[in-house]
Amino acid sequence: MELLDIRRLTGANVIWERPGAVLDLRCSTRERAALAARWQALARTLLDAVGWSARTTRVHQLHSGVALALSAPLDALYAATEMQEYLWEQLSTPNPERFEAAVARIQRSIAEESQPDLLALQKAAKAAGLDFLSDDEEVSVGTGRGAQSWPVARLPAVADVAWRARQNIPIGLVTGTNGKTTTVRLLSRIAQAAGRRPGVCSTDWIGVDGEILERGDYAGPGGARSVLRHPAVDLAILETARGGLLRRGLGTPRADAALITNIAEDHLGDFGSETIDELLAIKWVVHRALGAHGCLVLNAEDSRLVAKARDWSGHLIWFGRDPAHEVLRQHHKTGGRIVTIRDAQLICAGPEGEQDICAVADIPITVGGLAQHNVANALAAAALAWALNLPGPAIADGLRSLAAADNPGRCNLVAVRDFQVLVDFAHNPQGMEAILDMARALPARRRLLAFSQAGDRTDVLIRDMARVAWASGLDRVLVAELAAYYRGRQPGEVYGLLRDELIAQGARAEQIAHYEWETESLEAALQWAGAGDLIIMLALGQRQDILRRLDELARLPGPDSGQR
Repeated sequence: MELLDIRRLTGANVIWERPGAVLDLRCSTRERAALAARWQALARTLLDAVGWSARTTRVHQLHSGVALALSAPLDALYAATEMQEYLWEQLSTPNPERFEAAVARIQRSIAEESQPDLLALQKAAKAAGLDFLSDDEEVSVGTGRGAQSWPVARLPAVADVAWRARQNIPIGLVTGTNGKTTTVRLLSRIAQAAGRRPGVCSTDWIGVDGEILERGDYAGPGGARSVLRHPAVDLAILETARGGLLRRGLGTPRADAALITNIAEDHLGDFGSETIDELLAIKWVVHRALGAHGCLVLNAEDSRLVAKARDWSGHLIWFGRDPAHEVLRQHHKTGGRIVTIRDAQLICAGPEGEQDICAVADIPITVGGLAQHNVANALAAAALAWALNLPGPAIADGLRSLAAADNPGRCNLVAVRDFQVLVDFAHNPQGMEAILDMARALPARRRLLAFSQAGDRTDVLIRDMARVAWASGLDRVLVAELAAYYRGRQPGEVYGLLRDELIAQGARAEQIAHYEWETESLEAALQWAGAGDLIIMLALGQRQDILRRLDELARLPGPDSGQR
């Protein structure tokens, strides 16, 4: 038995829809049942003793252990973590703190942390049908242009809030393994085309109405709250990544629609997301924000989502590239809504009829339909936009307006001298396969792949990357070291796994090279490339440096320009 973490759950999460505190323990299958039973008995006794008899517990079984959760009031989550610390002490040490002393200490913490004004605001907001957001620094009711916020230390009385001036804005959530950020960017363009002022958060930035406010990874609850409190926003599109969902839960208690793009093997190996089924459960959390009228948007080509949806009784929109796909056909036949491709046109079809949106070839990021993964992203964006009641003409305008340059690091094809460089962020086997499928469709004399992989992937997943890579028909492979992404691995360890698998798949040793930095790989690739060649650059750690370098090269006169 090993303690991994004790943390707060601030929003709906993979365990349940309520706040509380969780104790993550790694243990054997044989230990699990007795451990969970003992913890539940101890937790029940402690909850009753501190005056929390109405609070509940839950045991969430995981691949390599168990997550033990107890619910708590929103204004006592740190006290709840103290309770978990005491319970861990009871489970793990022969001489734990005396029960009476622990109860008295925890009761003092509850009293010190207590904020009756916060709970009163939460209750009043719920009664008024308004979104309520709370964190360590700020509390707000309503969202976007209808929000009002206060510092936690200076909360108003319920009677002093201008309740009639508060309102909620439409909210769309975007999660999945691949395609989230591109889909968010498409949705932002669609919303703008509809005359809205969208706020977005993603792994790249926070933006409002097309203006970037903060750069960085904001695909967690903090990024969501920043968007939802911005006074200019009248529609929110929130990328919702695995890490935030797993650690804290959803950043919003409500959404009008939620999209799951796909489920693929990525970020497996962390406690709580060690298997594909655990990853699916984490992504599926977004459904907890959907009320009776909310809509879930799913990928009909993902068999795991199809199977999981059998337990979903709410509103659904399915999307997929083949209108004859059984899931799409049956859903449409029974009066459901679908988004698909027919006769090279993106269409929305439902009980009210069928609407042509635009030609796939007119969507720049699909590269004339060659980038099939971006065709899927366009379908996903159109489906979520439809779920958010954005009109068809705006969907078409938004899809047509996002150029490759507006989606940096994702399927960017750059002409350099007399060859081409394809840059993408793909970092798992499914994403790599998608970009290599496109690369195969591009005419090229020779093909070189430069890539790398983070150390927090399993050996199997790292080897899968090499297998998928070599199967695409390459002439040379360059692997960068990614020291900033070792994540517990030794220098050269990831490269060793990739090299061994490449050779096992048929590569010759002289076709593989190893570099310290991705920028070094790029320079080596540029020296190698000749007329008609294609470099496929999968940039993870130095994406901005690589894009800047390629932009410089693209501005230089070509070999046939007549300039010297």
